Amino acid sequence: MRYGQFGKQVRPHVTEELAEAAHLAEAGRASDAFRHLERAHVLGQASTREHVRVHVVMLFWGIRYRCWKEVRGQVLRIIGAATKTALGWVPTGNTGGANISPFKPLPIPEDLQGIIEQAKKGT
Repeated sequence: MRYGQFGKQVRPHVTEELAEAAHLAEAGRASDAFRHLERAHVLGQASTREHVRVHVVMLFWGIRYRCWKEVRGQVLRIIGAATKTALGWVPTGNTGGANISPFKPLPIPEDLQGIIEQAKKGT
């Protein structure tokens, strides 16, 4: 499968959010770290590769913090992201954590919406 233009454009932004999450996790700020994982999810959920990538990192977050509900939820979400994203079956704005239905659309934060729009334009 080819890595689409959107994925190429949004990947640096997803990577930035994941790096901030890692930094906060290392500083012992698990909840703050997870918020950046959620932001990465919102950014990357229209790209199969980025969508799966973020869910895998969320899975490892759950393992690290022994949050078994999150681990279970992420296993299911990884399967869904891998099989449904290319079909467009993603609830826009969903933050990707096990604390919310995987089918519930949510508003996209304004700053992330701008990044997503630019990535869709390919600029």
